[in-house]
Amino acid sequence: MTSNKALFLDRDGVINHRIIGGYVRTPEEFVLHSDIIPLLQAARKAGYLLILISNQQGVGKGLMSPQDLEFVHEYMQNLLAAKLNGRGLDDIRVCTDLDESHSPRRKPAPGMLLEAISEHHLDPSQCWFLGDATTDAQAGRAAGVKTALIGKFLPTEADVVIPDHAGTKVLIDLL
Repeated sequence: MTSNKALFLDRDGVINHRIIGGYVRTPEEFVLHSDIIPLLQAARKAGYLLILISNQQGVGKGLMSPQDLEFVHEYMQNLLAAKLNGRGLDDIRVCTDLDESHSPRRKPAPGMLLEAISEHHLDPSQCWFLGDATTDAQAGRAAGVKTALIGKFLPTEADVVIPDHAGTKVLIDLL
């Protein structure tokens, strides 16, 4: 089945617990936010592709290798597949560029979103981007998708603000 809509997701702080001041560098450091699973299940059931959009400058800083990042994502995909009927995320997009690079792919720039929209033939007006930082909302807006942020943001550029992961159930009704 081909879908023209997607739920884009940031990784750290959305799919997994964020390491404050650090990076998830190994599978052992990756701790899944279990409260995100009902949203992912509902989105998949509603025909949304699930696409990761994540800045991962730990690679650019040399704190981890591209292979280390692949191991973390393989572990994440296996965890998600176990919760989502044998299928993890449909696509993973990362930008390892550093903040100073002003990369068109690094959020808040919309490059990774625009690439996925083009490659998967998505209708931006039918897509959502769920993140936990203002840069996620800025990237989503620039790509023409609806945005939701987890956390306490006031004021915000997001269409929807959810106080915590338990609140992601609100998005299920909006999909």
